[in-house]
Amino acid sequence: MKDNNEPSEETKERWNQDPDNWIWGIFYYNPEDTRLLPPKRIKELGWTVNFANPNSVFLVFVFIGILLIISEKMKLGQ
Repeated sequence: MKDNNEPSEETKERWNQDPDNWIWGIFYYNPEDTRLLPPKRIKELGWTVNFANPNSVFLVFVFIGILLIISEKMKLGQ
């Protein structure tokens, strides 16, 4: 069952296609959208980060941190 606070698919599509929600056409910024990883403008290209959602930005920093740790461990193992 759908949560009452969950926006409709039409609303999500409207947000995705609204040029005001895209900074320089590539960075998605929509404070109304609570999704962590909304689809890109061209959905076949995957997902993007909603930079208006602090949890989404935190997720990106965690991912980058993990990549840096793995990279450092690989350097030490050489």
